[in-house]
Amino acid sequence: MASFSSIGVGLGGNVDVNGLIQASVDAVKLPITRANGLNDQNKLAEARISTFGQLQSLVSSLQLAAGRLASVTGWNAVAATSSNDKAITATAIGGTVETTFSVEVSQLAKAQVSTSASLAGNQAVGAGSLTLEIGRWDGGSFTAGDTAAVNIEIGATDTLSDIAGKINGANAGVTATIVTDVTGQRLMLRSKTTGEDAGFRMSVTDADGDMDDGAGLSRLANGLSSDPGANAGANAMARINGLFDVSSSTNTFENAIAGVTFKVTELTTAPVEITVSKDAQAVKKNIEDFVVAYNAANQALNDLTKFDSATGKGGLLQGDSAAVTLQNQLRNVVQSISSSTGPYKTLSSIGLGMIQGGDLSIDNAKLDEALKNPDAVKALFIGADGSAATVDGVAEKIKAATAQLLDTNGFFASKDKQLKATMERNAKEIARINDRADSTEALLKARYTALDTQMSKLNALNAYIAQQVETWNKQKM
Repeated sequence: MASFSSIGVGLGGNVDVNGLIQASVDAVKLPITRANGLNDQNKLAEARISTFGQLQSLVSSLQLAAGRLASVTGWNAVAATSSNDKAITATAIGGTVETTFSVEVSQLAKAQVSTSASLAGNQAVGAGSLTLEIGRWDGGSFTAGDTAAVNIEIGATDTLSDIAGKINGANAGVTATIVTDVTGQRLMLRSKTTGEDAGFRMSVTDADGDMDDGAGLSRLANGLSSDPGANAGANAMARINGLFDVSSSTNTFENAIAGVTFKVTELTTAPVEITVSKDAQAVKKNIEDFVVAYNAANQALNDLTKFDSATGKGGLLQGDSAAVTLQNQLRNVVQSISSSTGPYKTLSSIGLGMIQGGDLSIDNAKLDEALKNPDAVKALFIGADGSAATVDGVAEKIKAATAQLLDTNGFFASKDKQLKATMERNAKEIARINDRADSTEALLKARYTALDTQMSKLNALNAYIAQQVETWNKQKM
């Protein structure tokens, strides 16, 4: 509130008018500022919006975890193992048929490497241009591929280091490096990718027009324009089951065996066995991840709705019926019964029991025993049909329940809308009260100003009368 320093003269100078006005304004604003008033209500609503947002994230994680158990592909996990993983490693996508095959590696993929003749270090090489082509060397002959050739202009003052920088900046499919040995400097080029089709040839055009004088830029042609021989790019070569030869431009073979990718890192002296089998551990991890996701949501709700008798304080959502309803919904669906016709109907039947506080615990011995019959465990989570066509398995029910909670018109969206509506109403009420407080302040200032003015006049009149009385009294004497 603005200061009112002039007021109080007419009132004797000892009346705290500013204090009186402020007290009145504060009284008007009391619905905003008091404990549990509109300001506190807005802060509480903001905190609850943030908290329900965090709960929404936890429920979303639970939905994802349940979704993996409700999906057929989540039960088709396979593992690929190698009898010699130092030479060959393998992976397989879910649903790949269980199989075993052998692999022998006779050649690893490599990139072409070519090096120029030695030149004096840190000196200008000569003007001209370089042309780099990507393609394939075969018997001393080069066949360019589909990639367009790249031309690079070289200035008269450019050194080998400058030339290497221009090549690296030209995106020509090669990298350039300077090699320094006892004879001088050399320009070394290497294909950016491996494989016989990723080779390269560099053609040189010397500005002096003479390519055979052993001077100028033409000197780079020696070693960089000719057949690299043993340093040419090469594909990895392997033989499957001793019968079928396969090739890859990299050391990774992706299409040789359907669903299987294997990577070679060493030449082999004996066949390496690759085995693809069901991966029970992947299924178990999906179950463990589901338990972790559910417990995270349940524990958060426990903390938010609890009352601590020792401190006398409740959680942020203590007494919030919506939060309690949410927790009960999650607990009920987790304890639902599957339509499975097998031995497992509930999560507890495979070792996932609910303990005090509502968390799930895992009896690993019981779960491992159940996973020896993976189809029965699958039926528990996906239902009697063993597919995602109906919502009759425990995981399917959890996924459906969480999807409803997370829907754009579901629990969290409605709660967010409700809390934001409360804040909007509070904001309007705060604005209305502040307007009334401003009006009160203006009215009181006007009244006190008028009163001060009138009192000043009365004080002046009083002083005049006192003076006249004193004068009369002196005259009588």
